[in-house]
Amino acid sequence: MNSSLLYQIYQHPLINEDGLRQIVDAHEKIHLQKGAYVLQEGKTANSYLVLESGLIRSFAHNYNGEDITTDFFTAGELVIDVLSLFQRIPTQENVQALSDCVCWQIDFEKFQSLFNSITGFAEWGRLWMTGKLFHFKQRAIEIATHPTKERYLSLLKEKPEIIRQAPLKHIATYLGVTDSSLSRIRKEI
Repeated sequence: MNSSLLYQIYQHPLINEDGLRQIVDAHEKIHLQKGAYVLQEGKTANSYLVLESGLIRSFAHNYNGEDITTDFFTAGELVIDVLSLFQRIPTQENVQALSDCVCWQIDFEKFQSLFNSITGFAEWGRLWMTGKLFHFKQRAIEIATHPTKERYLSLLKEKPEIIRQAPLKHIATYLGVTDSSLSRIRKEI
């Protein structure tokens, strides 16, 4: 099992080697084909993924039925619908592979058991969640206060694989602009 990524993801000073091995061993390697859905609107999440390679996006439908990209997931990130998984409620989003992907999956029951029994795992989870909350708060502020060009350049700097792999229409909805506006910005750059 090539699980060095998992050891990196779950590394925390309060999790000992045995606990870390138990967490890593609870994951199953899976392959997703481009276009495959990880989770669909109206379903309840029963697992989450650690993305080893590939690109995944989450999206919701607006009041006109158009899909709006809410997030992108790149290698080394957790692909998770936190609300659906932990509140045990149907999701309002879809999560779909934009390319062929290699992932490590852990189901909810295994996660819960380990989370409640391994010293330090809850602290790891708190730190991870704090990081995600910070990310989403920053994104909301940037959408409200930064021009599109600046948001595009920031995305290009932070996650260039999105710019290389995602269709323009998905990037545009993520940035909150039309395809044509984004095309103009890309030409300027």
